Amino acid sequence: MAEDPHRSGRMCRSTRDRDDRLLGSQSASLGQRRKRGERSQALGRSRGGRTTKIHALVDDQGRPHAFLLTGGQVADIKGAASLLSAMAPSAQLIADKAYDAGHLRHFLNSRGTTAVTPNKVNRTTPYAFDPMLYRTRNVIERMFCRIKDFRGIATRYDKTARSFLAGLCLVTALAYWIN
Repeated sequence: MAEDPHRSGRMCRSTRDRDDRLLGSQSASLGQRRKRGERSQALGRSRGGRTTKIHALVDDQGRPHAFLLTGGQVADIKGAASLLSAMAPSAQLIADKAYDAGHLRHFLNSRGTTAVTPNKVNRTTPYAFDPMLYRTRNVIERMFCRIKDFRGIATRYDKTARSFLAGLCLVTALAYWIN
């Protein structure tokens, strides 16, 4: 049997080793393929890569009152009830289609809040909403544009969710509450 001339004199790792570690017995923490604290730091994967979603409650003048951080792949509706329960009930809640769910509407009705949310396309029994009042939802979009003028918030340089939230609160205080 002749030896393969392309492999002579070179050390080759086997093709079954898929990771870049030298020893096959080493692996990621706890045998998982993610870093250990990624979920607890509000980091998630979405189409654009590793991202963090910022959920906010604002008043009618566009000033933020509460924030919630989640991973990029988490649905918007997941943190809505916990964010809303942290604040006093309001007369109306203006939100986009992502917040159209039966359990959230029931929660808002129990608090005496009217939901001004357009219906999702898959809703079988549509709810009525005021499209003229819904136009004021751009207030929150303008708030997000204003706080993302700060590069640290727009790109999330912070490693921990705690420091990112602190920076977010600092930016909000500078942009809205200190004049």
